[in-house]
Amino acid sequence: MHKIVKATLKDAKLLSKLSIDTFLPAHGHSAPKSDIDNYVAENFSKKNFVIELLDHKNEYYLFYVDDKIAGYSKIVFNKINKNIAAKNTTYMSRLYFLKEFYGLGLGKILFDFNIQLSKQHNQSGIWLAVWIENQKGIKFYKKMGFRKVGSLDFKISETHSNPNHVMYLEI
Repeated sequence: MHKIVKATLKDAKLLSKLSIDTFLPAHGHSAPKSDIDNYVAENFSKKNFVIELLDHKNEYYLFYVDDKIAGYSKIVFNKINKNIAAKNTTYMSRLYFLKEFYGLGLGKILFDFNIQLSKQHNQSGIWLAVWIENQKGIKFYKKMGFRKVGSLDFKISETHSNPNHVMYLEI
């Protein structure tokens, strides 16, 4: 049985660990180790999650399977992207699961949950950025109906960026 729970300040430490444990397998090889280590330290610290959770624009959702944490998402409502004409769109910044939960259809469940939240907030679409080498992610998003509308460089460090597709789904 699964449940999806909105994260609160008390979840900052859990989000920190979960983010590291899900980001590294997916992206840990995408840049020099020192750049990845610095990126993780800056962006996935408990302190950073406290700041993010205090910002009402950020909404984090934790996904549990049989009371065990499996993954999470981060969405931001009304986030403009230069590649998308609509202004009332949701930015799905993160949709990650621990490796042991891959292939169980959980990503679609959490994705559908985010779509429903977006509809409840009168959003006209949802967009995301996905690393061009993340073929599994790209395939998933295309299956969900997303189309590529642009590109951006995801900054890992001052000297390294990863090219990303910007993908959009009208809802």
